[in-house]
Amino acid sequence: MEKFAALLDRLILTPSRNGKLRLLEDYFRTTPDPDRGWALAALTGALDVPSVKPAMLRAMATERLDPVLFGYSYDYVGDLAETISLVWAPSPAASEGAAPSLSAVVEALFSASRSEGPKRVAAFLDALEPSSRWALLKLVTGGLRIGVSARLAKQALANFGAQEINAIEEIWHGLSPPYEPLFAWLDGHGERPVSAARAPFRPVMLAQPLEEGDRPAITPEVYAAEWKWDGIRVQAVSDGGVRRLYSRTGEDIGEAFPDVLEGLDIEGAIDGELLVGRSVDGRIEAGSFSELQQRLNRKSVTGKLVVSHPAFIRAYDCLVDGEEDVRALPFRHRRSRLERLVGRSLAGRVDLSPLLPYDHWDALAAQRLAPPAPIIEGVMLKRWDSPYEGGRPKGPWFKWKRDPFVIDAVLMYAQRGHGKRSSFYSDYTFGVWRQGEAGEELVPVGKAYFGFTDAELIEIDRFVRRHTTGRFGPVREVEHRPDLGLVFEVAFEGLNRSTRHRSGVAMRFPRIARLRWDKPPAEADRIEALEALLDAGDGGPAALRRARGAPV
Repeated sequence: MEKFAALLDRLILTPSRNGKLRLLEDYFRTTPDPDRGWALAALTGALDVPSVKPAMLRAMATERLDPVLFGYSYDYVGDLAETISLVWAPSPAASEGAAPSLSAVVEALFSASRSEGPKRVAAFLDALEPSSRWALLKLVTGGLRIGVSARLAKQALANFGAQEINAIEEIWHGLSPPYEPLFAWLDGHGERPVSAARAPFRPVMLAQPLEEGDRPAITPEVYAAEWKWDGIRVQAVSDGGVRRLYSRTGEDIGEAFPDVLEGLDIEGAIDGELLVGRSVDGRIEAGSFSELQQRLNRKSVTGKLVVSHPAFIRAYDCLVDGEEDVRALPFRHRRSRLERLVGRSLAGRVDLSPLLPYDHWDALAAQRLAPPAPIIEGVMLKRWDSPYEGGRPKGPWFKWKRDPFVIDAVLMYAQRGHGKRSSFYSDYTFGVWRQGEAGEELVPVGKAYFGFTDAELIEIDRFVRRHTTGRFGPVREVEHRPDLGLVFEVAFEGLNRSTRHRSGVAMRFPRIARLRWDKPPAEADRIEALEALLDAGDGGPAALRRARGAPV
């Protein structure tokens, strides 16, 4: 455990991507099996310890520490694992000995029942130092928060074994922890593992943001254009009777969308956008992202929800046609294959993302500014001659998203962050003005925790501490009068009506675009501007300017 704890500690303190890669490569190179395999499972989110849950850990901690004191400590630290690791008092009956290995911890917890799990965690905590306790608790709760994605961990594996990351992605879903055959191959002591899994995931091709210098190359002879749909990227695979639905990161999400899997009556693999909508004249019409959210992050789904929020795939690329892998073909040929493949589907759960005709750049720009539906968030551009390559190659695909909406809102509440931000108030709730029964009042319209620099974070944290007017557990209420407060310029991708929020609106992907120290809170936006935006049908930033009463 000590070596794994040291790895996590160094990763969280290393900001650069290349630095994290070097740390991971060194760990994989110098750590024996199966410890490195269990570490890889934790880093990629493939490790689930069913015998221990966060609520059990809280109960376990309050058996050793006064519950009120633990509550204050947790509010101050902001992270459950870090709090327990710091306040944990080893039992007087605990025997001294060598610290357990990572594999010993994992295997003991896997074999434990739910009643035994917390007891075994407590015994391990008694035997470990604070940094190793923290690593153990992060391991069992599954939330490492160390700035390492599954993709980055796989890239470190590829670097360590001198392989392409796509070669690892191709076999990943046929492997299971602690990945000993994988490491034997990367060490040069074994053959490349052969995935026997049906309907495997294939590395997803991603687009680069379109920049000013890229625009001269965009012509209808070179680039195909299509709408960018506001859903979630998926890969649907039907292989010899086995059907799977993957997210862009390779997570199998089929259990939450049984209606999509049942309607996947094609043989092959397609890339597209998962959308949710409503049934209209025997077909499904795309709804908003908020409707899709009703079905996301569920391990199972009720029949009622399937009927009220039917899901479907808007396909825009073909990876496998029947049994033939067509990723090496140019996009023009893959598009023809896709049209034929989707045309054979009779279930109505897969349709084709239409191409967007244009004669010149100005015509394409005009269409982007006036999309035919709110569910569209921009334009995709794909070279006609591009193969389907996993990763984000520069040039073949571009995404040209619509400009974000921007409003001025006032900071109302703040909460401590997690991980390296646990000492700062970095999660912010902001609001806009409306006329209440007692006069003008601020009403919350969103939350954001990114978009600002580290230097700006220190400034905001200082403002929060100096202008706290109330506390609600870990949340601080921040002074927000018309003449005193902090104004954020908030960017967001869209807006939906919401019955769960007091303001009646919910923002899509809000982030802090700018700190407006120069602007008094009284000049922030009003709820009427957001309501007018909803009434206008999400017509883009121009609609927001009209709603504010400003010239377009």
